[in-house]
Amino acid sequence: MSIPNEALQKLLQEIGQKKAFSEQQLLVVKQQKAARNRETRMLQLTANEVDSLPKDTKVYEGVGKMFVCTPIPDVQKRLVTEGVALEKEMENLNKKEHYLQQTYDNSKSSLEQVLRTGGR
Repeated sequence: MSIPNEALQKLLQEIGQKKAFSEQQLLVVKQQKAARNRETRMLQLTANEVDSLPKDTKVYEGVGKMFVCTPIPDVQKRLVTEGVALEKEMENLNKKEHYLQQTYDNSKSSLEQVLRTGGR
């Protein structure tokens, strides 16, 4: 029993669209992960620099177009909080990447299977 040409064409189109969407979203997620990795590295470098400063050093943080003197413990606390938030974002991006990769692989194999069997 074979699938009618119209139904086969519609099926191939749907699978192809799903595959293309997954591939596009996968690239977006990989770019987001790279950006988060850069942010994490910057946080680590900043934390190392702040930790190496003497305790009586004045530290300034940018707020809009001005700088505000902030105690070192407050800066360290903010860096830790931002680091934890970035870790959670990375976990979510990893899950999303895994899901999209699975969807892409499944779509690709379904497309290959339909093409191989010729709709039979």
